[in-house]
Amino acid sequence: MTAVDSRPVDTHSAGAGHRPLGARVMGFIALTKPRIIELLLMTTIPVMFLAAQGVPSLWLVFATCFGGYLSAGGANALNMYLDRDIDALMHRTSNRPLVTGIVSPAECLVFGISLAVGSTLWFGLLVNWLSAGLALGALLFYVVVYTMLLKRRTSQNIVWGGIAGCMPVLIGWSSVTNSLSWAAVVLFLVIFFWTPPHYWPLSMKVKEDYARVGVPMLPVVAANTVVARQIVVYSWVMVGVSLTLWPLGYAGWFYTTVAALAGVWWLWEAHALQARARAGHSGAKLKEMRLFHWSITYVSLVFLAVAIDPFIG
Repeated sequence: MTAVDSRPVDTHSAGAGHRPLGARVMGFIALTKPRIIELLLMTTIPVMFLAAQGVPSLWLVFATCFGGYLSAGGANALNMYLDRDIDALMHRTSNRPLVTGIVSPAECLVFGISLAVGSTLWFGLLVNWLSAGLALGALLFYVVVYTMLLKRRTSQNIVWGGIAGCMPVLIGWSSVTNSLSWAAVVLFLVIFFWTPPHYWPLSMKVKEDYARVGVPMLPVVAANTVVARQIVVYSWVMVGVSLTLWPLGYAGWFYTTVAALAGVWWLWEAHALQARARAGHSGAKLKEMRLFHWSITYVSLVFLAVAIDPFIG
């Protein structure tokens, strides 16, 4: 792997303040990575329905989701600040606001810290302090543990760094009950085991990007067959964990049926990817993005079933 200069890159930052207002606003919004946050909220809201065993307070849903957006947005902005050197060298991140110069590094840093502080106070004052602590913990874990410590040092970065992406499940539950339960832990583990087989196929697709900047994502340092085998292992564990909500008494027939059917399809796709990797396929023939796209559909279906099950399960 090629080492990358870790010194800050201030690409076009001198002209950041002279960009059109609309472009500047969109740049700050882009710092929060809205598409990723959509996925986080997709797991938060259904858990609130499960915790309430029905429809939770709509104000509480709004307060939790808005606070979650602020917190995750702050984490993402700080991530972009710390990764601005490699973002400038990777094709998939070449249009990020710090690379194009729409937002300066100093502005990004202030913006990220402001969102971190604001989101913690928002949660604490308008939801509860347990949720505030969980949100702040997720932010610090993503910024410090994943971005600063793990991402550039280990191929297991996404495994442990993904813990931050599991936290919205706990936040959703705690916002309703001001406590945690085994149901929240189970769904936390579903996302934990879902994250690596969700992200590794994308990493397989863009591994040259990661290799260029010295980030040791698993597909960069291991053969496709090894990565595919890890994907299959995590997939089986994820599906197994998802089905434990029923014997634990937190879900009924509807959730269990949806989770089982979606899980069977996931495992089919995971084993198909492994078969293509073993056959020596690469490039377009590997079709690794099929599992990546299905992974988003899978988590959407399972957590939609989490929300619906209290009404019919």
